[in-house]
Amino acid sequence: MARKLCLLLVPLLLGLMAGPALAQATSTTTPFHGVTEEFVDVNPCTGDPATIQLTYNGVFHESTGADGSVHVTGTQTGTIVLTPLDPTLPTYTGRFTVWFGDNFNSSGTVGFWFTLRVKATGSDGSQLVFNLVEQFHISATGEVTVELSKLNCR
Repeated sequence: MARKLCLLLVPLLLGLMAGPALAQATSTTTPFHGVTEEFVDVNPCTGDPATIQLTYNGVFHESTGADGSVHVTGTQTGTIVLTPLDPTLPTYTGRFTVWFGDNFNSSGTVGFWFTLRVKATGSDGSQLVFNLVEQFHISATGEVTVELSKLNCR
């Protein structure tokens, strides 16, 4: 009887000991090139509705820790064409860069960071330059502990 019990427990104990060793950190990186998106939104500096076309390259990276934590980050950079729905307003063409990052730790807290920079020239020679920074954190209980959104237009 003791021998049968031992034969049953050995695989179980080995499995329990191997569990932490099997929970290894992983990492993936995914580049992308020549992506084009088009959507309707607003010029963040004026509020005027516009069709926005983006063409960009970027990279997406995800790391998972042995403790179950996850870190995600990505960058996109490319060209932007902002065409107001009101044809009397200038169309802007230029460059943009987006960066974001997320952290999900094993205790259940979440952190998110986002930045966007656009520099474009209008069909009338005007400039559209803006930076957007956003950040928020959520505790393991679901409480928002940090919330920030700042837009700077020049």
